[in-house]
Amino acid sequence: MQVTTVHHAPAGTDHTVIGAASGLLGQYRAAPDEAFFASPTRTLLAEGVHARVPQDGRPLADRVADTLARARRDGIEHPLVVGAVAFDHDSRAELAVPARLRTSGALRDDPLIALPAPAADRIDWDVRPLPAPEAYGAGVAEAVERLQGGELSKVVLARTLELHADRPLDLPAILQRLARRDPGGYTFGVPAGGGRTLIGASPELLLSRRGTAVVANPLAGSVPRSADLGEDVRRAAALLESPKDLHEHAFVVDAIRTALAPYCRTLDVPERPTLVRTAAMWHLATTITAELADPAVSALELAVALHPTPAVCGSPTPLAREAIRAIEPFDRGLYAGMVGWGDADGDGEWVVTLRCAEADERTLRVFAGAGVVAESRPEAELAETSAKFRTFLDAAGVPR
Repeated sequence: MQVTTVHHAPAGTDHTVIGAASGLLGQYRAAPDEAFFASPTRTLLAEGVHARVPQDGRPLADRVADTLARARRDGIEHPLVVGAVAFDHDSRAELAVPARLRTSGALRDDPLIALPAPAADRIDWDVRPLPAPEAYGAGVAEAVERLQGGELSKVVLARTLELHADRPLDLPAILQRLARRDPGGYTFGVPAGGGRTLIGASPELLLSRRGTAVVANPLAGSVPRSADLGEDVRRAAALLESPKDLHEHAFVVDAIRTALAPYCRTLDVPERPTLVRTAAMWHLATTITAELADPAVSALELAVALHPTPAVCGSPTPLAREAIRAIEPFDRGLYAGMVGWGDADGDGEWVVTLRCAEADERTLRVFAGAGVVAESRPEAELAETSAKFRTFLDAAGVPR
């Protein structure tokens, strides 16, 4: 197996050696100074820490730019940062310039990714929902009242499952199962601070930049997959025509168009969404492409300008944030933030931190959310979050 081993590699590095990407996945160990990120364009395994992005009061993009500039002065030819940023991006970012970076092509292009993942251990799980299902339903009903009163257009409400295992967890094996189930998505395992690991497989690209070319791929509006082919196709077709889901999706697309417009010379937004599927869900998706007016604007600056989108927060954003703080009985932390990489040239890929958990030796805290609009029903949003949980729960070996 051939893998490019470098101190740092240019963002445009492209490797198509069979076994390279799956090899990097297999070498991930979930160490506190190790990060793995895979996208439809590349696979990264970062080891060690050359420098951490400081947690201070300056804007995140400024802190990252300064850290990368110092790394370049230290002799790193193509420095980048990799890691996660919290839902409240002004409060917390777990980003570092790695001491060593290995890169390859995309997992989906590696034929060996089709090999089976390690089987899940048989674990006695203690599962505690927060909030309880009935309390989550009550929160959705409260949000619908606010929406029908005209206070909000949309709010995204999340819930968590706290899972305690009777033995140490094999996080690299969980990541293997996530990646091999949906190799065309975005798979990540990055430090979450305090000895914890953020691990997941997100379907949603927040923003990527390569040169002056920008891509965003918002998802909003979802339905669970079915094991029955006919029913699965029926659900996908119904989603494409669902007034409630199309309404919800339009909020997100309009917000991203508005946020990107000041930075772009050209901006192409399709009139109607298409479908994206994962192993567990169908999603409405719109691929937005743009050309930057100023090539000095980095992928991270653009991602911060977009985040949080209505897909994870709501609209209008300030009122949706207030509703989330009032209704959700927990701090989202890194969930519904962004995870990825950005380099000193301004290129990068940042994805929305979904289908994920924060993990330590024996504990998983799994997250899922649903977009609530005036037409929402509590039982439907509870079912949607339950379906979204399954992506991670299946990978962890939690029985249905």
